[in-house]
Amino acid sequence: MPRRRVSYYYDPDVGAYSYGLGHPMKPLRMRITHELLTAYDMLEKMDVLRAERATPEAMTSFHTDEYIHFLARVTPDTAEELTYNGTRFLVGDDNPAFEGVFEFCSISAGGTIAAAKRITSGAADISINWAGGLHHAKKREASGFCYINDIVLGILELLRTYPRVLYIDIDCHHGDGVEEAFYTTDRVMTCSFHKFGEYFPGTGTQEDRGKGKGTGYAINVPLKDGLNDDSLRSIYEPVIARAVDVFQPSVIVLQCGADSLAGDKLGCFNVTMQGHAHCVRFVRDMNIPFILLGGGGYTVKNTSRTWVYETACALGIENDIDLNLPWNEFFDWFGPRYRLEVAENNMEDTNLKDGSLDRVREAALQQISELQAAPSVGLHDVPRESVGHHLGLMTDDGTLSKDELDEKLAQHARYVYQLQETDAREPDSDESEDLEYHRYDSADSSASRSRHGRLQRSRQRKRMSIMSNEWYDVPQLNHLGYYDRGSGEVVGNNKLGRLRFFDSKLQWDVDARRVVTNSDIRLSVKNLMEKGGSKHDVVDMEEDGMEEDEG
Repeated sequence: MPRRRVSYYYDPDVGAYSYGLGHPMKPLRMRITHELLTAYDMLEKMDVLRAERATPEAMTSFHTDEYIHFLARVTPDTAEELTYNGTRFLVGDDNPAFEGVFEFCSISAGGTIAAAKRITSGAADISINWAGGLHHAKKREASGFCYINDIVLGILELLRTYPRVLYIDIDCHHGDGVEEAFYTTDRVMTCSFHKFGEYFPGTGTQEDRGKGKGTGYAINVPLKDGLNDDSLRSIYEPVIARAVDVFQPSVIVLQCGADSLAGDKLGCFNVTMQGHAHCVRFVRDMNIPFILLGGGGYTVKNTSRTWVYETACALGIENDIDLNLPWNEFFDWFGPRYRLEVAENNMEDTNLKDGSLDRVREAALQQISELQAAPSVGLHDVPRESVGHHLGLMTDDGTLSKDELDEKLAQHARYVYQLQETDAREPDSDESEDLEYHRYDSADSSASRSRHGRLQRSRQRKRMSIMSNEWYDVPQLNHLGYYDRGSGEVVGNNKLGRLRFFDSKLQWDVDARRVVTNSDIRLSVKNLMEKGGSKHDVVDMEEDGMEEDEG
């Protein structure tokens, strides 16, 4: 078959970051992969590019503003304060606030967004970003070593041009963050092959099929320990072939998490390098544009070996390369065999014991067959610039331009926020009714919800640790989807009250036709802003406002 046009994204700085001593996630694996690609002379066979790092604005196309603002500020020294003693954003030990975490995220996300743009521009048939594939990150919190969900950001970029995107996940862990993001749409089909049971993230049953317009478009293939090459192939090929035939995707995103390999430190499958790479070859042979992303993989030398071989598969030269490793900077790491291989072990494939593999396959194929014809999308012009640039709100360097009114509003907002910090208290009786509203995270599967019904009734949310596979509580969200400080939990020595972002203690007096505070002391808005705010202030909107207008 003709050789495909391949673009490969790599940032030399990505391998310099560290999650911390003893942490399983090693960004160094991307540098080792790059060194091996260089040693095999693959770089000259593809376009090697360094992507622009993702801006906070780009990240907020999926993540919340407050979360991105937090990531941009957090450091190891400020983590305790900014996470409220580990109860916000970075909960548990899986996601440490390491030095340079935001820069690392911007590299990962920037590479995937650039890879998507490369496909949509028609400049490449295959784009590769091994620093991407961080599929656990949620809209407003980190999860499973993932801080920014670069996959969601990349798919959103693809959806600007293509009507349908198929997302395939062969990581050992369920791709919960991506599934959750597109759970209600029929324009993205998510298909995850993963271990299910008492295993992170505890989601991904076949009862989780999507919601609303997205019903049926979330395909989950839950598997058991010891999955080998033959079992993976027997379920991967028919499911993906049926999905492509029914859904007719315009582009495919393939997450190649390497923790599904035999011998992985956190994985529990028995898949070889050849079996893992077969998933890449199968998609390549469909002749549909696709993006290759990294993901998990915690036995570093096996992860790098596999991603190098899968790059060769993308180039169509997997049969031409020498499996005896060439000399490279990390050559000593690959002893004693010094070969491009990941062999299987003697682990038993429990998927074959009770016929569960056949049942899961049939259920997945049946779910896909029940879908209607490929959903259509109306033709429209693709925006060539962001809304901010179009409205003149953004400068050339990507920052927001501010006028005098913006500055005044910002000053008033700072005053309001300062009021909340000094007035944290227990919620009153009226506020306690608001606590009945609670959005249980949509990432929790129906099976998990049934198992943990008692916890739901007490309005607790649960997360599982990827390192220990143990459940822990995380703060509940209010009915608006923000962190709720009105639950009365104790953080450190402080009992937190509800944070009222827009409650300035001002009320409108109908008879007096003016704004009053509880203490009924008058002050103009102009003076209030100039002074930076005082708790016992009132604005006479009729008198002071008219005087200022006349002036």
